[in-house]
Amino acid sequence: MTSPVSTPDIAAAEADAPRADERWAAVSAPHGTAALRYTHWLDAEPRAYEGAPGRWHGEDGRVVGTGLPEEAADVTLSAGEHLDVGALRLKAINRGGAPALRVFDPETPGRTSLRGILSFPHDDAWAIPGVFHPAAEGQSIVIESVDGYEREEPAVGTIALSVGGESVELTVWGDLEDELEAVIADGTSNVDAYRFRFLPIDVPAADGSVTVDFNRAYLPPCAFSDHYVCPLPPLNNRLAVRVEAGERIADRA
Repeated sequence: MTSPVSTPDIAAAEADAPRADERWAAVSAPHGTAALRYTHWLDAEPRAYEGAPGRWHGEDGRVVGTGLPEEAADVTLSAGEHLDVGALRLKAINRGGAPALRVFDPETPGRTSLRGILSFPHDDAWAIPGVFHPAAEGQSIVIESVDGYEREEPAVGTIALSVGGESVELTVWGDLEDELEAVIADGTSNVDAYRFRFLPIDVPAADGSVTVDFNRAYLPPCAFSDHYVCPLPPLNNRLAVRVEAGERIADRA
């Protein structure tokens, strides 16, 4: 039996907003972000799923496959682990205890049609000073995903800043010891850019001061495949002003 390989979740790996060449490599690689063809949510009943060899079911939060070709006849994958079968990469995820099988296919049209990532020109004026306000102890937020799934998470806080003359309070989450992140929409969304974007933010200083650099905004995985389940921007992160900074949209043939 072929041993599964553990890899970091693709969406999480992109949270560091890498340099343009590294970013493109991560998105366009044979098993990169754009190669996701299916996400199959599993139950306890083994069955065949489109695009995946063998039969699959969920068991104790893990993904179990049987009847696979070649040496990988049977496999159990924990969240984050993957198995390569021929050209396909089969990866396990788990959301709130529900396991799913993801099928990455280098030949999926979402990857083969991709030519690049279009961005706004870099502009230092979009690096805006703000003030971080930590959430009260015990406070929580509800994060809604594109498929309507909601999960409750401990609140981290907000960042107050002025964007295009508009006073806003960006809800952020993440790790105050590492990096924060916001999900934003703005006046360019669904016009000149994808409907929302991810925005990494450096850890605030001890006095709460922080710079929010919108040039770092980047496309979520679901901009490259409809089979991701990205978080949506909270209401207060949906800005009226046009934020002409960062990645805009996937460029396709």
